[in-house]
Amino acid sequence: MHILVVDLEATCWQGHLPGTVRRQTVNDMEVLEIGCALATADGNVLDSASFLARPVLRPRLSEFCRELTGIRQQDADRAPHYGEAVAQLNAWLADKPAIDLWVSWGDYDFYQLEAEFYRNHCAPAFMARPHLNLKLAWRKTTGLQGRMDFADVLAHHRLDFEGRPHRGVDDARNAARLLRHIDSRYLRLHLQWHSRQVLRHLGVKPGLLRYLLPGMAARW
Repeated sequence: MHILVVDLEATCWQGHLPGTVRRQTVNDMEVLEIGCALATADGNVLDSASFLARPVLRPRLSEFCRELTGIRQQDADRAPHYGEAVAQLNAWLADKPAIDLWVSWGDYDFYQLEAEFYRNHCAPAFMARPHLNLKLAWRKTTGLQGRMDFADVLAHHRLDFEGRPHRGVDDARNAARLLRHIDSRYLRLHLQWHSRQVLRHLGVKPGLLRYLLPGMAARW
């Protein structure tokens, strides 16, 4: 099974959105970096890459954002627009093994990419594959439900963060290291559930579903 671990960094502000009295949402934020790590289900990272994108709505990065992500204003200014960054990502994936699903630590990344799709009318090719909230799968595997930041999660497995926190590609690579600590049944069951939904949408009868799904799962 090949899994793409994705971590986004986006424009952000401390406290309220500038000029307003409300909190920022995915519709206010814009992707600055798409960090990717292609891995196997046991956490072996096969390749990784970082794709920077230039913000348009609010191109000036806040001091909070620069300090959090380490992305400099000149990095953002020199980056391609989001659509071109997505094209670069798709080209990078094109010669890689086909991915079975993509995962992120939480659901934020999915919703931010969804917002970018409606704003820019393009999306990374990996979004055609099932998405799994890796944090949820980890909690189900370990039974740990208390509030823990990512460093605490790594420390639980006697792992230290490698690289710079809040850089997309480093976050993605570190999240990939946790795959070996997640019950692979959650990965297979999620794929099976997703396949069932697709086949039902296509009008496949329940009896045929029971015939098809075990064979599909065996390939994973």
